[in-house]
Formats: sequence, structure tokens, C-alpha cells
Amino acid sequence: MRVSDALDHAAVVAPLAEIVREAGAIALAAIRNPIRSWYKGKGQDSPVSEIDLAVDRLLKQRLGALLPDCGWLSEETEDDPARLGCGRLWVVDPIDGTRGMIAGKPDWTISVALVEHDRPVVAALLAPVTDEMFLAVAGRGASRNGVAMTVAAAAGPTGAAALAGARVAGPPRLLERVSAAAPGLVLEPKVHSLALRFARVAYGRIHVAFASRDSHDWDLAAADLLVHEAGGTLTTIAGETIRYNRPVPTHEALVAADPVRHRAACEIAATLARTSR
Repeated sequence: MRVSDALDHAAVVAPLAEIVREAGAIALAAIRNPIRSWYKGKGQDSPVSEIDLAVDRLLKQRLGALLPDCGWLSEETEDDPARLGCGRLWVVDPIDGTRGMIAGKPDWTISVALVEHDRPVVAALLAPVTDEMFLAVAGRGASRNGVAMTVAAAAGPTGAAALAGARVAGPPRLLERVSAAAPGLVLEPKVHSLALRFARVAYGRIHVAFASRDSHDWDLAAADLLVHEAGGTLTTIAGETIRYNRPVPTHEALVAADPVRHRAACEIAATLARTSR
């Protein structure tokens, strides 16, 4: 893929934040009323609501006007294979954590990332209920409500001992197995938005966050940049960098943390994966 012309990524952040806040206002107004929702596909594990679709429409219109030549990949828009030929595209989850939003929980987000050459370069993540705006630009750092973010770095030992006392979030079954292998972890409550789970690593509220396999580009791209620009690491359990805008936009199991805890968590998770085969 080639990006035909240079783009000042920093110049995109302010208008992107305005657009995402506009989307957040629409969502906040809508949740004051009963939410019409249904399930996508044959299963009962992927809810969608009228709010998801309304936010998706607004973002597609506004972001398309902001950068007209960008491709588009969104959870709530039918995938267009033409995106694979785009060197630059928007990766969007209009509502990340729909199930939580429908249940009246506060931990859902609107997630938008600009991807170039298969990596995010600009990110905006908004948690409308708690009024948290996370922004990042590749090479220029990340912020939460205008305050620079830095992951909470582990001090002292390496290996499993580095995880002692760490606040850890992720799938409950995996956390049970990880905590058995590394005693002393503090298990965090469920976070409905996967992007927010990882964003909380970026500012130190959570030390280590896991994700099961089969998360999608739109769940990850914005949070990926936030974590890295805050000095953290987000990779597959095998330590591989996440690549975006592939034909199948899903990923293996993932872990995010500061570099020391990340190595320890990857080692433990990889061992657990091998022993469960």
C-alpha cells in the first residue's frame, strides 16, 4: 500500500476530537430513552443498537469530509474490499461496549483511529458517560482530557514476580489461570469496552490487560496507539506487532502493559496456551 501524499497527523487531532465529541453527544442524548437493539448474525453474542448505527452514519459522513481520500472500516458498515488498496483509512467502532451501554453501564466508548501502512497514526477514544477523551498522535504522545499519559512502570524484579500486586483485566477464565500461575494479582472488574480496557493501561489505572483471540481492528486500533504513545506495549501473546487493514481484520490473543510486565504476562500466557493444547 502507498500513501499518495504526506499528512500532518497532528493537524487532524483537533477536528477529529470535535467530530467524536459530536458523536458522543448524540449517543448520550439517545441513552436517555429506551434503546432499540437486536443481535447480529445467528448467535446471541453480538448486540447492535440504533445508537451504534446513528453514530456510525455520523462518523462516516464527518470523517469522510475531513479526509475524503481515506478508506473506511467500521464494525457497523458492510466491509468493502476496496479498503485493502487504501494506504490510509479510518478504523471505527461507533460504540465499543454496546452490551454495557444497553445495560446502563458507563464503560462504553466511541473509538476512531487513522491507520497508515497497517499501523495507527492518530487516535481518539471517547467515554461519553465519564467524559474521558483519549487522544494520541504517532511519535507525539497520548493524553487523557488534555493531560499526558504514561503507563505505570513495574519496579524491581522481572519475570512472574514483576506481576505481584498488579491490577489485571481481561477474560475471567484467562485471569483465573494467570492468577494461579502468578499469585498476588489484583483482578479488575469487567470493562465492557475493550478499547477502554487497554486505554486504562495507558494511564496506569490498570497494569496489565488481556484480550481473547478474534478481537477486530475496530476494537483495537485507537487503543493500540494510546498504549504505545504512553510508553506501553500491546502485542499478541507471541510478542507480534498488530497489523491493521488485512483481508481478515481479526487478531490472536493480546496483552498490553508496561514493557517489564508485558514480557512477564506474555511468558505466562504463552505457557498456559501450550499446556492447554
